[in-house]
Amino acid sequence: MAYGPSPIATGLACKCPACGKGRLFDGYLTVVENCEVCGEALRTRSSGDGPAVFVIFALGAILSVLAWIVETLFSPPIWVHATLWTVAVIVGTLLLLRPFKGVVVALEYRHGTPDQ
Repeated sequence: MAYGPSPIATGLACKCPACGKGRLFDGYLTVVENCEVCGEALRTRSSGDGPAVFVIFALGAILSVLAWIVETLFSPPIWVHATLWTVAVIVGTLLLLRPFKGVVVALEYRHGTPDQ
């Protein structure tokens, strides 16, 4: 019972969930209309707010622990915390949102939605 490419691998690589070769995004977060390799219609796949929620939870957990470690070891002034963690949140969000959305779109492609 072969299912094709892994949704986790194709999502993290931002590749087509059907063939694993074509690109998934046109731009930063816009899903392509059709795969350039296999022609699969991908724009109809909706990830909703799931990727943003996953990024919030992941970054929140990781950065909270890191902030505690930095405070415990170095006790920097509040402005250092404000600057450091603001930059970390922005950079982390920009780095994680696209692959997380790719995984959610690939999982939704693999498993469908209740109305499909």
